[in-house]
Amino acid sequence: MKLLRLKLNTPFRNLQPGFEVHFLREWDYDKAPEFNPYCLVGRNGSGKSNILEALAAIFYHIECIYLKYRPDGFEYDEDENPNGFRADKSFPDAFELEYFFPLKGEYIKKDSEDLLIKFRNKLNAHIIITKEKGKEPQIHWKNRSDFQDKPTTKLSRLEVKDFLPKFVLGFSSGHNEILSLPFFKMRFIHFDEYKDILIKDDHYGQAPEGRLIYLDNQFSQAIVLCNFLMQPPHILKPFEDEIGISAIKQFRIIIRTHHRMQLHEDLLQSFSDKDRQDKNKSEVELTSKLKSSIEKLKKCSTTKFYEYDDETDSYNLYLDYWINDATREAFRLHFGSAFSTSFAPGFDTGFGDEPFDTSACSALDLFQTFQMLLTLNLYTVRGSTKKELYESESLYVDETVPTPPSDERIMRFKDFVIKKKGVKDVMYGKSLSDGEHQFLHAIGLCLLFKDEPALFLLDEPETHFNPDWRARLISSLRECLESDDSRSVMREMLIASHSPFIVSDCHEENVLVFKKDEKTSDISCTRPDFKTFGASVNQITIKAFEKIETIGGYAQNKLDELEKRFAQGEDAESLIKEANRTLGDSVEKVIFINKLLDKK
Repeated sequence: MKLLRLKLNTPFRNLQPGFEVHFLREWDYDKAPEFNPYCLVGRNGSGKSNILEALAAIFYHIECIYLKYRPDGFEYDEDENPNGFRADKSFPDAFELEYFFPLKGEYIKKDSEDLLIKFRNKLNAHIIITKEKGKEPQIHWKNRSDFQDKPTTKLSRLEVKDFLPKFVLGFSSGHNEILSLPFFKMRFIHFDEYKDILIKDDHYGQAPEGRLIYLDNQFSQAIVLCNFLMQPPHILKPFEDEIGISAIKQFRIIIRTHHRMQLHEDLLQSFSDKDRQDKNKSEVELTSKLKSSIEKLKKCSTTKFYEYDDETDSYNLYLDYWINDATREAFRLHFGSAFSTSFAPGFDTGFGDEPFDTSACSALDLFQTFQMLLTLNLYTVRGSTKKELYESESLYVDETVPTPPSDERIMRFKDFVIKKKGVKDVMYGKSLSDGEHQFLHAIGLCLLFKDEPALFLLDEPETHFNPDWRARLISSLRECLESDDSRSVMREMLIASHSPFIVSDCHEENVLVFKKDEKTSDISCTRPDFKTFGASVNQITIKAFEKIETIGGYAQNKLDELEKRFAQGEDAESLIKEANRTLGDSVEKVIFINKLLDKK
């Protein structure tokens, strides 16, 4: 997908009603197939992260409207659940959102060959989502008449899901829990979806329906593993080039099998007294619908064994993996996909027969297995906590959702041993620095979903990076997302950042500068009035972040003190010597010394 415009018609966080941001503008539409991430910059509190939060909240709301499954007690009921989910009420509650979305072949009903000639590399649906306050969102395909003979632009309920980003992916290096909130709501829906299928003994398709995925610590480990197990070596080159990690040598997965979960009391009311007392009927085995996935993991393991747990009357399955070519081949055999289902501008319409690489799709299949097993760790969360989370607009997830102790989790990873350049001894993944972890996770997320028309929402992904990695972030992302990309997948990425290095790697049309008016508190969003690509860090710091000083505040105070002493009559020569003795070279020091010499 490619974002075109977002307008908020009701207040959202720091953003005032009427706030509007334009992304891809009309004169740049030809650049839609290109990967050009947007860099959102500005001072703290200027509203840049609020854009990521608004988009996550909007797509969560749209997703919930069109989900086939919604948990019991999730939806609004005037008497039973007055704070439940309502299609006509959201936060933000009124907005306009426009974007391009790559068309699938079945939506092109006119003469396909003529269309391919006319719209070469422009097979994009122009989607507009509008929501008025207190009303349900309306979703229209604006340029539908270019591709179909249909009397209406409004998408049907069955069509809508084909025009939403295949995945909405969130990552924050800090604790932006406002961004993570809709993602965690969706994670609970995933759990409830699975639990309901489990209780009803229906078929489970091995992957959750919802498309929002947030990269926290548990999911980060899964993403890193999927990449190193399934991706070809040249795709993983950024990990080796930047942090020296060339492979994962071994790891362990622990799955708590035969764990039985008590059915809800409301459901038990329909049972006979005898059945309520029968554990086999009043409880369900939590992993029973994922046995085929667990079997695949067992077949890929180097060794495996069970260990009985007296306290819980369950078994822990230990799967150990020694990573070599045979291990990787086993994973590709058991989790590989026959073909990819993603389409984008330049997609295979049947007029050509060029094969395309399936490694990323296979890695995604493995991730979805890990995703659901990790989601089962939510089994300890009480219904009241879940209800509070579903209804909240600003809940802090870390303070509300308990994390079970490691020995009570349904699945966990352990004993990551990595191969790192210059390290001969055994090195565990947990011994990596914060910056190395962050690089693995952020770049790993982009690698895993590189072949999907996804929306990436990255909040300050460079926080723990050294200056060199900050300077290399955009080029590393490009190396990941443009490698082996024969189909020009239309992805969208927004990066909220405080790093001038990232701005320097973006053209000004892809830089959005946020400022807060000190008098009115209104937020404005503009493009820079200078060429940002290749601009110096100092120029960007001054113009984009309004930080004129190039030295730290404590050092600036020292200079101010020296200048004050000169004004009070101290000798200029001695003050210049003191400045040279105590302060390093900087523009500020040169200006100070020249000022003293001029006055002298």
